[in-house]
This record gives sequence, structure tokens and C-alpha cells, in this order.
Amino acid sequence: MSKPRQSNPLLELLINIVIPSIILMKFSGEQDLGVVGGLVLALAFPLGWGAFDLIGQRKINFISVLGLVSILLTGGIGLLQLDTRWLAVKEAAIPGLIGLAVLVSTRTRYPLVKTLLYTPALIDVERVQQQLDARGTARDFDRRLQNATCLLGGTFFFSAAMNYFLATWIVTSPAGSEAFNAELGRLTLLSYPMIALPSMLMMMAVLYYLARAMHELAGLKLTEALNPGGGR
Repeated sequence: MSKPRQSNPLLELLINIVIPSIILMKFSGEQDLGVVGGLVLALAFPLGWGAFDLIGQRKINFISVLGLVSILLTGGIGLLQLDTRWLAVKEAAIPGLIGLAVLVSTRTRYPLVKTLLYTPALIDVERVQQQLDARGTARDFDRRLQNATCLLGGTFFFSAAMNYFLATWIVTSPAGSEAFNAELGRLTLLSYPMIALPSMLMMMAVLYYLARAMHELAGLKLTEALNPGGGR
């Protein structure tokens, strides 16, 4: 069986943010690709990459599917020339739905923090669980996981609020216009330093919270709990 394709952060950044932004801002004029052509080509990069990633992972990922839906909705708003307020709603709704799903998962046996952070792809879950069982601290660790899940949900609500603010601030021109494409490009470009990076730092803080829990309750440092095989 072939191994799942390994991610390349630089390539993902280029395909999902840099290239689409350049197309929207610089090549959407009537003398270049045109408004519709520029929008379609710009969205084709993250859409194609997302579909390729889903196929490469050989499994359906809830967040990846929402990402593809988000791209399709952006294209629909631009091509159908809907009110730009719908873009702001869409930008907030996608991370908001993820955050809501994360919080709802605290009421189930499978909190989503186990899918996003406490996962065999990152953590040697089996080893941690063995140590927890040996020390009799498994129930205490489950409570920490519930807390981490709530903290993780907060990162997505932060992203939702920032997405809405940026979209209403930057994208003000009518959908279907050259100015709309350029503003959409700026929104895409600014979303990384203003939203994605802070969200990543917040997720790292949640991971640090879990690392402390594993150290206190399982007696393992983070370097000992990490899965060097990536879950393979």
C-alpha cells in the first residue's frame, strides 16, 4: 500500500494564496483574462489542489470538504454577482461552523481535538494511553481533552470574526467587477498574516496545553509523546 502524500507548506501557500491573489489583482482586467476568466482561473488553483489533496489522502476530511465548499461559494458569489455582504457571511460561516462542530463534539465520545491535534498522525496515542492507564489518570486526561476542545473551538470563532471584519472592510465593490476581483485578491493575501498565522499560534497554545497534560498525567514530555512515524 502506497503512503499518503506528504504535505508541502510552501507549495500549499503558493497554490492556495499567492498565485490566486496575483491573478485576481493583476490579471483580471479586460485587457488580460477578464473579470470572469480571472476569477475562474484564480479559484481553480485552490479548488484543484483541494480535490487533489482529498484524493491523495484517500479519505473524506470534514474540514477539507468545507474548504472546497467555501471556494465554490466564493466563485458563485462572484459569477452570479450577488451582494458582497454574502461574501462576508460566507467568510465567517465556514470557520464558525467548524468551531460549532468542535464544541458540539465535546458532548460526544469523539471530541474533534482528537482529529485535529491529539491524532496518531502527530501523537503516539497508544503510548500515551498506556501510560495514562498505568497511572490511573485516563479520566483526568479526558477532562483535559474536553477543555482543549473548547479552546480549539475558540480559535475557529476568532477566525470567523476576523474573516467577517476583513471581508466587510476590504471587499466593497460590486461582485462581478474588476475591482471586486482585485479586492478579493487582497482579502486572500491579507487573510494569511492577519487570520491564519494568529490561528496557528492559538492552536500551538492548545497543543502546549495538551503537552502539559501529557507530562503531568502520563509522565511523558512532548518529544517523547510525538509520533515519529506520523501514524504510519
